[in-house]
Amino acid sequence: MDGTMDRSMKTTDTSAWQRFVFSPSGNTQLPLLIESLGFNPDQEKIDRPQGYPCYHWLQTEAGEGIMSYGHDKFTLTRGSGVLLPPGMPHAYESAKDHRWTTFFLTFGGEAAGSILSAFGIRDAHFFRWELDSPIAYFLGEMIESFGTGPDLFGLEASVNAYRFLGLLGRFGQVSNPSVSRNMEKLAPLLRWMEVHYDNADIGLDDLAGVLEVSGRHLSKLFQNTFDLSPYAYLVQMRIHKAKEKLAADSIQTVAAIAQQTGFRDTSHFIATFRKHTGMTPQQFRRLH
Repeated sequence: MDGTMDRSMKTTDTSAWQRFVFSPSGNTQLPLLIESLGFNPDQEKIDRPQGYPCYHWLQTEAGEGIMSYGHDKFTLTRGSGVLLPPGMPHAYESAKDHRWTTFFLTFGGEAAGSILSAFGIRDAHFFRWELDSPIAYFLGEMIESFGTGPDLFGLEASVNAYRFLGLLGRFGQVSNPSVSRNMEKLAPLLRWMEVHYDNADIGLDDLAGVLEVSGRHLSKLFQNTFDLSPYAYLVQMRIHKAKEKLAADSIQTVAAIAQQTGFRDTSHFIATFRKHTGMTPQQFRRLH
């Protein structure tokens, strides 16, 4: 799914179809593998009753489209997109017989699910974002960057895919009424966790106390919103913070980063990091 690219469909005309397809003969050991990336100025109707074999991201650049999956149907306007997991039946087409312009990204890899989970992205999600958000133009910049030189081992593609998912987790707003209401309730706690994640003594009672609710009620809120327990969410946040430190600083030891991100000992940090990412902290640091 990654590695060398087929540039036969690449064009510098931004009004025309552009697509990169990545060869499976590349570095299949990368945790995140792009299968395809592209721009479609006139999106055709698609019906996939068996779903797509990879994670599939689709966003609107101009016009409107109708996306349906499961029992849900959404209008995809500019500033919105949808992420579908592998194998989920879906269909989409332009709305009102108007031209619908889209960007798309399909990807997989052994750690894809863990990476999405680390960014708080679970299952199928419909996202909205501000029109000046980095999400709006990131895929277009990825397409342009692939025209400047070869990416024989897929490293650039893998890193850019990771960055895009990080932006989606940071700037994308899940458009679901019940989830949005829960997010408003949890917002003060999530901000508190951003400040205190390095405290290894935090427990469920501490988290519940921030919102002045019971531990049971807090657990229900997190489960309904993130499909995770409060503590599992905190661990994912710690792993995400550790990734940032590992990628930004090559001097600090793994033990120091473990302590700074709320882990009691280095061995527990390494085991937890590997469980969530499919690699050790040192392997992650070398990759990024």
